Amino acid sequence: MDFSLFAHMERLGPEQSHQNLYEEFLGLCDMADQGGMRAIWTGEHHAMEFTISPNPFLAIMDLSHRTKNVKLGTGTVIAPFWHPIKLAGEAAMTDLMTGGRLEMGIARGAYNFEYERIMPGLDAWDAGQRMRESAPLLRKLWQGDCAHEGTYYSFPATTSSPKPVQQDGPPIWIAARDPNSHEFAVENGFNVQVTPLWQGMAEVETLMGRFNDACAKAGGKRPKIMLLHHAYVGKDEADLEEAARDFSRYYCYFGAWFQNKRPISQGLIQPLTQEEIEANAMMAPANMRRDLTMGTAQQVIDMIKRYEDLGYDEFSFWVDSGMTTERKRASLARFIDDVMPAFG
Repeated sequence: MDFSLFAHMERLGPEQSHQNLYEEFLGLCDMADQGGMRAIWTGEHHAMEFTISPNPFLAIMDLSHRTKNVKLGTGTVIAPFWHPIKLAGEAAMTDLMTGGRLEMGIARGAYNFEYERIMPGLDAWDAGQRMRESAPLLRKLWQGDCAHEGTYYSFPATTSSPKPVQQDGPPIWIAARDPNSHEFAVENGFNVQVTPLWQGMAEVETLMGRFNDACAKAGGKRPKIMLLHHAYVGKDEADLEEAARDFSRYYCYFGAWFQNKRPISQGLIQPLTQEEIEANAMMAPANMRRDLTMGTAQQVIDMIKRYEDLGYDEFSFWVDSGMTTERKRASLARFIDDVMPAFG
């Protein structure tokens, strides 16, 4: 089982400076590098203080000068927001400048809030179709002299300039949930990223089942599959109870952003009241405690052993949570020191 860190800057209020948030982000990434994690993933989001990362390549380039060992992944770029020629070139340049450490996570995007600002009229279906046309073009553009006539993109013979350092280009990972997305990824030889979000072990098993079905349908081809999940290693019961409340609040805000109905000013969503948070039974702290990868070090080890037994190749520690940096760092340190060694 490989381990990685999934992290962004997240701003909860105007009193927090972006400079401090970025330094805190760098500190967590340094811990991942020093602690022996395989990779760091950071994604693409626009105009949202909830998840700050307008261009993951910029963060990756900075991280490449501050880390030594980890692979550096886009977790994920939003394919519809990029022309494939532009994405292929910027990814190749990033791979060149990082010494071949780039990995490419690609998704259709999740937030209508972003669609209506970057590409008005785009919906999730159309975004997915754009991603499926665009992603296979990257390897062809890296190989060179790729001409394309498609539904969304058409261009004469074109070669990525520069070309990536890695032979055949950076590994490509597709964010998948429905069976068709798994089949698309496996058929194209792409690795798969999945997240059960708050939905627990049943969803962890369902997502692996879809991946296995896709592999069987593709004649046994099996790329890698990564499980991205919120994780917390607590020092004691009181610490775990506080973490569960933090995750409950985080997912209430996640849902509010996803529904795209609440007023937003200066990139911050109108605060949820405590009554609204407590009324959201689906995201109750008890459910977070049950369904996320959280507990004592041994409890977390036992959970990840189950993921490993199901066939997952990598567990990505999703640290975004609205917690203080001190508590994020303490949990991550316990994960590195007490959980990862159990997987040799």
